[in-house]
Amino acid sequence: MNQGYSQLLVRWAVLALGVLFAATFVPGIACDGALALIVVTVLLSFFNAVLKPLLVLFTLPFILVTMGLGVVVINAFLFLLVGRIVHGFHVEGFWSALGGSLVVSATNVAAGLFRGRPPRPPRPGPDRPVRPEGSGDVIDI
Repeated sequence: MNQGYSQLLVRWAVLALGVLFAATFVPGIACDGALALIVVTVLLSFFNAVLKPLLVLFTLPFILVTMGLGVVVINAFLFLLVGRIVHGFHVEGFWSALGGSLVVSATNVAAGLFRGRPPRPPRPGPDRPVRPEGSGDVIDI
C-alpha cells in the first residue's frame, strides 16, 4: 500500500478513536454505531481540510486577539456541525462540542507522541557537503 494512503488511514483511525473517547467520556456526546463513527470521522477530516482553513482566514483578527483560543472555538463549531449533520451522532450543545473537540485534540497529540517524529534527513555541515563531489553538472559560484 502507498505510504500516503497508510498515513491517511492511521490519521482516520486516530480521529475515530478520539471521537469514540469523546462519546464515552464527555457528557452530551453519543455515537449510536460503527457506521455513524465512520461517517463522523470522514466528515471531520473533510471539514478540517476544507472548512477550517477558510474559517481561520475569516476569523484571523479574533484568533489573534484571543491568542489562539479562537481556533479551539472553530474546532468546537466543526464538531457541533458534524453532530447536527450525522444521524446517530449526537452533540447536545456548544460546551459538549468544546469538550469533545478537546478530547479529540488530546488524542491526536497523544498519538503523535506515541508514533514519534519521522527522522529528519541529515543537514549539510563541514563534514557532510551539500552534494558529493562530481555528482552533476552544477557550476558552483
